[in-house]
Amino acid sequence: MSEPVDFSVWAPLPERVRLQVDGEVHDMTRDDDGWWRATVPAPAEADYGFLLDDTETPRPDPRSRRQPDGVHGLSRRFDPSAYSWGDGAWTGRPLAGGVVYELHIGTFTPEGTLDSAIDRLGHLVDLGVDFVELLPVNGFNGTHNWGYDGVAWYAVQETYGGPAAYQRFVDACHQRGLAVIQDVVYNHLGPSGNYLPLFFPVFSEGGANTWGNSVNLSGPDSDEVRRYIIDNALMWLRDMHVDGLRLDAVHALVDERATHVLEEMAVEVERLSVAEGRPLTLIAESDLNDPGLVTPRVAGGKGLDAQWSDDFHHSLHSQLTGEGQGYYADFLAAGLGGLAKTLTGAYFHAGDWSSFRRRHHGRPVDTARLPGWKFLGYLQDHDQIGNRAVGDRISASLSPGLLAVGATLVLTSPFTPMLFMGEEWGASTPWQFFTSHPEPELGKATAEGRIGEFAEHGWDADVVPDPQDPETFSRSKLDWSELEKEPHSELLAVHRSLIALRHAHPDLVDPDLTTMAVSWDDADRWLVVTRGSLRVAANLSDQPREVDLDVPARELLLATGEPPTLDGTTITLPPESAAVVSTR
Repeated sequence: MSEPVDFSVWAPLPERVRLQVDGEVHDMTRDDDGWWRATVPAPAEADYGFLLDDTETPRPDPRSRRQPDGVHGLSRRFDPSAYSWGDGAWTGRPLAGGVVYELHIGTFTPEGTLDSAIDRLGHLVDLGVDFVELLPVNGFNGTHNWGYDGVAWYAVQETYGGPAAYQRFVDACHQRGLAVIQDVVYNHLGPSGNYLPLFFPVFSEGGANTWGNSVNLSGPDSDEVRRYIIDNALMWLRDMHVDGLRLDAVHALVDERATHVLEEMAVEVERLSVAEGRPLTLIAESDLNDPGLVTPRVAGGKGLDAQWSDDFHHSLHSQLTGEGQGYYADFLAAGLGGLAKTLTGAYFHAGDWSSFRRRHHGRPVDTARLPGWKFLGYLQDHDQIGNRAVGDRISASLSPGLLAVGATLVLTSPFTPMLFMGEEWGASTPWQFFTSHPEPELGKATAEGRIGEFAEHGWDADVVPDPQDPETFSRSKLDWSELEKEPHSELLAVHRSLIALRHAHPDLVDPDLTTMAVSWDDADRWLVVTRGSLRVAANLSDQPREVDLDVPARELLLATGEPPTLDGTTITLPPESAAVVSTR
């Protein structure tokens, strides 16, 4: 059944725009601001597109909510309010005190869909995590992709199930007590299916970043480009009931205005949060080591809630693995003292020299003003695995004992801990860089570029997976049968115990970085972290270590591997093990 529908599109670039709805073409009227409008009868799921100037090929709506035939096809109307939500009792969840679980829909389950992911939510509930963070799900060209080649920002990828399945997934998470964070990309668009430049100046003149042209945030006609971004953020939070957004690579957002687009977004999300009556969280990925991102606006910051802490990851990774190539060099050279620096101050590079960048980098965190939960700490994430030459997880090179030590240091840290899917059981499956570009030339260029990049660093081209090979994608899917096998089941038990202890003990969620203290011995490879009345002791060596806790240990709360020996102020840790003890 058709009813009058108001169609609109911002398209200041073409001289003429016509609307095609279910095969019929209608003229549109332009206003002074470059918006084209038409009211025509259309059924609830009408397919439509826009004819620009004299072209006879309809282009998808820049704000399309659904692309059933892919990003090159027609848009389809989708009414997000038609869904009957079952999360009426959901009041949201603050990030402080929570644990985040990052996953990729396409490789989380064998089916690779949102509906199949619902069937695995029980595992996440049993694990004890609080937030599910999805890698980007917006529309991209092809059948599988990391998600960072998206071009249809307002649509959910059809191979994942489309927008209706997304609503079912979020609803199911909320009914199980899990909040949802959506990874979004506003710093670039993918290489295939991006028709936005035909409608409006989405890119800045002459600007570029690692992934392509810079988005036009402060040039001519940038007001509506910014609106396009902020409206997209609000869409996920409002229409899809999402609880937070992870903002990809915000250091690539070049904005020369007095009010940065991130601050503008923070203001509008805060306003929506009040209206919705639940916490809404903005988390930045940033290479800047700039605490101003997460400093409240009243204190002169941009007002984002949190940011990823790659420095903590690099410090922990280098000390566990001994890797020192590339950006790991400074972290490995600093020894356990570098890890202590990040545990107490979030950043390692806080205004000092970075040999990788060949310049000074970062700025210190004011630990008296910024709480630790504003920084996400992790042993693994999608980038740190997938951007390795063969996509190998840290479990491919570490013993089960050291994996448990790493988990202990993450999950007892003052930060908001984050796990990458499968990390909790030491998954043996890799997570590799995979694409499915339908265009042969683009696929070839992507594969050759990937192989060439690692060949420059000494890798044999034959061992670098072809991202276009479907097997690269298949290999990256989790093997859920591993949960019942050793050593996977034991590591899973360690993660469950650590998360339960974190939720049960206030000292482990205390975000006050000024109370943090760390002692260590680089020669004997041990580390002790003070968390209020608790001591977290870790032995990274392959020999038993007798460690001084400075205060008497009263009770062993958790141990990985064989239990340690407590004797007054001394704890003797077995090789490659960790323990949490109470001093009260």
